[in-house]
Amino acid sequence: MQNLSSTAIAESETRHRFKIFTSNVILALAVFLAFCAPAGKARAQASNYYTAQEIIDAGHGFFGATSGALAGVIERTFAERGLPNGYILGEEAGGAFIGGLRYGEGRLKTKNAGDYKVYWQGPSIGWDYGLDGNRTMMLVYNLPTVDFIYNRFYGVSGSAFVVGGLGVTALARQGVTLVPIRTGIGARLGVNIGYLKITNRPRVNPF
Repeated sequence: MQNLSSTAIAESETRHRFKIFTSNVILALAVFLAFCAPAGKARAQASNYYTAQEIIDAGHGFFGATSGALAGVIERTFAERGLPNGYILGEEAGGAFIGGLRYGEGRLKTKNAGDYKVYWQGPSIGWDYGLDGNRTMMLVYNLPTVDFIYNRFYGVSGSAFVVGGLGVTALARQGVTLVPIRTGIGARLGVNIGYLKITNRPRVNPF
């Protein structure tokens, strides 16, 4: 009887130690997953955004001879606005003295949602000058879905600047910001209070 009792006690202690061990393993695993999940999510989120070097590399081949100033423009824009989650490469033409129009077409590029053909049109009212035939890169910030790009984006007052022949402005709508970087026959800068309407097909009417 004593031997049976001792055996039962030993088995009980073994089961108890196993339960404690199992609980500790589960707790350690839970802690590990708790730390890994945010890191994994952060990596996934980071993979949706473009680094400054990626944008510079894309712009160098696109802008060609004027690309020497591109790094400075990108660095300033990234310092002010952070990482974009998309960008557009294209060309536009337009002209204005007191008021005018601009039209363009290009491709929206994203990390994980593909590339899309886009067109843009818009009035420009302000102290602009010159006839443009510009290559244009637009950095896209906080784009929630691809469909949202097909909207009107309004000029942001005081956002324009020039670095080495590259003109930079900003347009915004509901927290989404476009930062066009332009070069061409004359940098179109000034008190520009127009907007750009981006569409999925070409249109003549900018309004």
